[in-house]
Amino acid sequence: MSDFESALKQYLRFVKVEKGLAENSVLSYKNDLDRYLRFISNDLKINQLGGITVAHIENFLMELLSMELSISTVARNISSIRSFHEFVVVEKLADANPAELVELPKKAKKLPEVLTAVEVEQIIDSADRTISVGVRDAAILETLYASGMRVSELTDLEMDDLYFEIGFIKVIGKGNKERLVPMGELAQKAVEHYVENARTDFLNSKKPEKSKNRVFINQRGGPLSRMSIWNIVNKYAEKAGIKKNVYPHIFRHSFATHLLEGGADLRAVQEMLGHSSIITTEIYTHVDRSLLHQIHKEFHPRA
Repeated sequence: MSDFESALKQYLRFVKVEKGLAENSVLSYKNDLDRYLRFISNDLKINQLGGITVAHIENFLMELLSMELSISTVARNISSIRSFHEFVVVEKLADANPAELVELPKKAKKLPEVLTAVEVEQIIDSADRTISVGVRDAAILETLYASGMRVSELTDLEMDDLYFEIGFIKVIGKGNKERLVPMGELAQKAVEHYVENARTDFLNSKKPEKSKNRVFINQRGGPLSRMSIWNIVNKYAEKAGIKKNVYPHIFRHSFATHLLEGGADLRAVQEMLGHSSIITTEIYTHVDRSLLHQIHKEFHPRA
């Protein structure tokens, strides 16, 4: 399997599991990136991820434009390429992201779907806290919603990252950037209860190094995978009877949206999410504005 094929396979698994994309969306990414990587390999004779430059990507975009594709299709291709190269750098498959400076054509941003506070509570409450697995899963769900962390950040969380004496956890984000995120009383209690009463049930006494000091581990004592977290979230959403497409990242969207709806400062939310640019965080203000519009329409006598 070539570098390109291997990286693409890993990336498609990532967007399905962590981003929670539907099969059709994953297929769109696959088709876009297959065409892109074929062009890079066959037309430009580049066979290593580290050998791709901005100029090569621009050549591919010229090819797309010559096919008279719509702006939205070209924009989707650029978005796919940027996201793919960002993943490649995070996973250390290449040192630099050549797509970083490629501009995305102007188009309307799609607002992320979010859970209501009641739906979040229903999902969390559906975990059976009388058994060790349920205690762990409740702690995972509480942590996702309380911190807004990404799935990869959750699976990498280590015992040394818990600063419960001050009510914070240390999160290692993209580019190994560290940030401190407040946990909240309910989530902290859930994690403490799991660590004190359930985590020890999963530790493998024969291979104590297997857990690598991770906070959340599986029943064999090993670290949890992204797919495991996806399955846990999906399981309890179904159990709670939630009809929306529920995936781990929706807790991050809900975390940010609920904070802003409650009046939180945008820059504070940016800091907690670990966004390098406030522009990324601003999409949640659009979600908030759509709620305001809905309220205005419902209650204003002349709306």
